Amino acid sequence: MKFLHLLITFLFFYSAYSFCQYYPDHKWERKSASSLNMNQELLDSAVQIANQNENAVNRDLRIAIIEAFSREPNFEILGKVKERDGPAGLIIKDGYIVAEWGDINRVDMTFSVTKSYLSTVAGLALDKNLIHNINDKVYNYVWDGTFSGEHNKKISWDHLLTQSSDWSGQQFGLYDWSDRPPGDGGIDDWRARKLNEPGTYYKYNDIRVNVLAYSLLQVWRKSLPQVLKEEIMNPIGASTTWRWLGYHNSYVNVDGLQVQSVSGGGHFGGGIFINSLDHARFGLLFLRNGKWNDQQLISEDWVKSVQKSSQANPDYGYLWWNNSQESWEGVSKEVYYAAGFGGNYIIIDEANDLVVVTRWIDNSKIDDVMRLVQKSVE
Repeated sequence: MKFLHLLITFLFFYSAYSFCQYYPDHKWERKSASSLNMNQELLDSAVQIANQNENAVNRDLRIAIIEAFSREPNFEILGKVKERDGPAGLIIKDGYIVAEWGDINRVDMTFSVTKSYLSTVAGLALDKNLIHNINDKVYNYVWDGTFSGEHNKKISWDHLLTQSSDWSGQQFGLYDWSDRPPGDGGIDDWRARKLNEPGTYYKYNDIRVNVLAYSLLQVWRKSLPQVLKEEIMNPIGASTTWRWLGYHNSYVNVDGLQVQSVSGGGHFGGGIFINSLDHARFGLLFLRNGKWNDQQLISEDWVKSVQKSSQANPDYGYLWWNNSQESWEGVSKEVYYAAGFGGNYIIIDEANDLVVVTRWIDNSKIDDVMRLVQKSVE
């Protein structure tokens, strides 16, 4: 009887806490650090580091992309590119904005942060039973030859989401082996390499992520930006300024309509173009375990799944990074985050009820920022 009483009491207070959690409407409320029991001096120091340590990539992102990837064979920018602005970001505590810097309304490229949005579309497909099991072979859903051959037939959704598929082939004129090739050898060596068993070897590869986006398009039978807009971005009150783009040659026939298969990053241009406030709303959704006000937009199971270490790389889950191996020294191991070229981050810290969004920060400074932010709430 005593246990039952304790359980009822716990559920009452848990429900009351959930009900009282703040979610922004079209205007996002700001609160002082002191009102949320945060140390203002430490918080200001974190903001100063983020604002004064700009990433070194060229503000003309066409130049930045070419400088980063031009050694790849026949490299070409295939999608839209936009000149970037300077550092910007927000710190969200208990749902409220407690700090901001730079132009948080400016729409910028976000590169591989896009992958974590793509992961969300995959999670929605699981929630709606469009994909029955994360370990299902993709070949059984996408039968047009994309996954033909002895090796590619073994690839599951889990393998694509953890970047451990070692998918081999060509899509939209791009070959898997041409993305971030090894430092030694040449095209013949890269093309003839031995393939790794799916699930055993991690390789960051945008072409394979684009294969995932294409495969999800085949499952949803409508554009992924439309799915994201209807299922996530509209319900969380995001602006109408964000875009998710593919390449000039990535249009495919879907039930008689020409639909653009979007990219999972800006490696070849494209990806998600978005402002910092919309990033923060997306981050808050994950901080709240997929719930927005009284709507469960994506299952809590999926939110927990993306944080788990994959077999091939303990730092990486379902297109989200984690700090389980303490790569960010002195930062909580439970933190997980979306990350993109040029110092773009959405960082989720559930233990401290924090979301941190940074744009164009020197990557070597992000752990300094997070240590100070976490210390400010202790």
